[in-house]
Amino acid sequence: MTSWMLVSNQTIGYISRRTDHHQPPLHMARPRTIPDDVLLDAALAVMAERGPTALTFAAVAGATGLATATLVQRFGSKPELLRAALSRAWDQLDARTAAADAAAPVSVAGAVELLVSLSADYGGDAYAEGLLLLREDLRDPSLRARGHRWGTALADALGRRLADASGPRPDLGRLMASQWQGALLWWGFEPREPAGVAAGAALRRWCTAIGRPLPE
Repeated sequence: MTSWMLVSNQTIGYISRRTDHHQPPLHMARPRTIPDDVLLDAALAVMAERGPTALTFAAVAGATGLATATLVQRFGSKPELLRAALSRAWDQLDARTAAADAAAPVSVAGAVELLVSLSADYGGDAYAEGLLLLREDLRDPSLRARGHRWGTALADALGRRLADASGPRPDLGRLMASQWQGALLWWGFEPREPAGVAAGAALRRWCTAIGRPLPE
């Protein structure tokens, strides 16, 4: 499993909050003032709640109060709407990863901290639902390219924290990211504790296995 394959799960926690029935419906805003990002968040919410096949202009229109024709005018077709929504999710993940990179110490412990922070929104059915969005990422060349760029940036961020006498180790960063994704996959089968706790424990064992143990 490559380091970016489960990326869509990182946005599920945010997306699911858009489906909270205690929040005001989007159509309470003046329809003509609803920006594209809000519409794309609504599209992501539809997919998080009902799966990618449920994404239609009518579904987004119902969530936002805009006319279906207006949405068609903005996004053109369902495939373009899907691509735009998932690109929005990648934008959010890129920003979140950059923030985690800036906040985490440049150390082996900081590498673990960075990945644990990216695990915070896993929970409930979010992991499984994210796999449906992952399928759509893998089917679209432009979205696959986004995943590749994210994976490279993540490996570089981890590699700076795993540096040795030879310099940064993005190769170890890639391996660590792969370990992280594998740990989350196994956690999905038996989620007895928060995902971040399980991922952190697995990553600390990995650090010990490569001869870079963390202080107790």
